[in-house]
Amino acid sequence: MPNEGYTHRAGRGLAASIVVLAMLIAALSLWTAIPLTWIYIGSRLSGTQFPSGGPYMLVFIGIVISILIIAWLLGRLNGLYVRITGTNTVAPIRPAWLKSLRDTQAGPAAPTVLETVIVGSVLLAAVALGIWFFLLAGSPIANQ
Repeated sequence: MPNEGYTHRAGRGLAASIVVLAMLIAALSLWTAIPLTWIYIGSRLSGTQFPSGGPYMLVFIGIVISILIIAWLLGRLNGLYVRITGTNTVAPIRPAWLKSLRDTQAGPAAPTVLETVIVGSVLLAAVALGIWFFLLAGSPIANQ
């Protein structure tokens, strides 16, 4: 059947997109869900506003272990992406009309999918922090 190859490629493309989306969600959780969850857990374990070192150590160790688990998961998802697509790089998009006839030299290495996802998540987290800080947080100075 002539459409079988197209369907197979479309299925691989959809699977790769789902894996990249899962990688992006996991990477975003490094900066959002993990620290907030452990801070919430630490606040629930403390009975006062001035707790001893125990809740602080629990929050610190919990964040570090959670980040290590998510980093391991990101590595596994990256391996799955490589098995699905057969490549680990994000191909630069360069239209054919921009290529020179002498354009045979190898340029800089294309970034990997995992690098792109991590950098993208850091940029999204920075933009969210900027929006919160400048627009939503309000002023700590009392109005007089």
